[in-house]
Amino acid sequence: MELTALKDIIDIPKEFEEAGKFLFDQEFWMGIGMVALKIIFIILLAIIVVNVGKAVIGRIFKVKLKGPLRHSERREKTLVKLLQNTLAYVIYFSAILAILSEFSIDVKGLLAGAGVLGLAVGFGAQSLVKDIITGFFIIFEDQFSVGDYVKIGIAEGTVEEIGLRTTKIKSFTGEISILPNGTISQVVNYSMENSLAIVDVAIPFEVGVDKTEKLIKSYLSTLLTTNSDFINVPKLIGAHDFTETEIIVRIIAETKPMRHFDSARTISVGLKKYLEHQGIEIPYPTLVTKSFATD
Repeated sequence: MELTALKDIIDIPKEFEEAGKFLFDQEFWMGIGMVALKIIFIILLAIIVVNVGKAVIGRIFKVKLKGPLRHSERREKTLVKLLQNTLAYVIYFSAILAILSEFSIDVKGLLAGAGVLGLAVGFGAQSLVKDIITGFFIIFEDQFSVGDYVKIGIAEGTVEEIGLRTTKIKSFTGEISILPNGTISQVVNYSMENSLAIVDVAIPFEVGVDKTEKLIKSYLSTLLTTNSDFINVPKLIGAHDFTETEIIVRIIAETKPMRHFDSARTISVGLKKYLEHQGIEIPYPTLVTKSFATD
């Protein structure tokens, strides 16, 4: 039954009459439906563009990610993630603006107001802007990553978190240092390249230096297959120093980043036990460890 026929039978208040006309207005509901379809289309299109764009970026860098150098791999992965996130932000922001325009919202005025507000915030928070810009370049240039062992100023330890504004470093004893990115001017990264473990062994003259060195080389040749921290078979360099009763020979071993401490202990403890099993008593080896960059 139509609204006019119903009005003839029942005395309908004016307010209900207006509401009825509004609810049964076909043009109104057609407009709502078209707007809804446009919004759904914009959202689906944004999702498709983001997914396709991320796949294209990943495919472009796929060949470079197979490079043998660890630092190049780290940097390429950082660039891939950064570009994918940037693409997603730009596309979704554009989609939001397109949806707002469907609701007859003045997008140009909104952007102009946001620009003025951003300019005012920029003048009032210059240190914050500096932190964000510095954080962006830390991530973009892959100066260090989460899990790296670094030294920044007086803070030294493992990187726990990298943000656009702050960086968190956890020391060996558990303290967390929170550094504004804008204050980071120099970074020592111990994890980007392989490390070098150095062990000095004192051999008494009376036990026979030549025989002991052969046994040391025999022991070192087994480490590469029993310990994954070693990059190559540790080398016995030979005589490094002399005392009145001993000759000091040096062992060097290239290890994975920041694994030189444990690797040096493995060599010293294992070597002492091995030589004692062969009937040779030596003083406990001296550990000298450090990091170095490899070509």
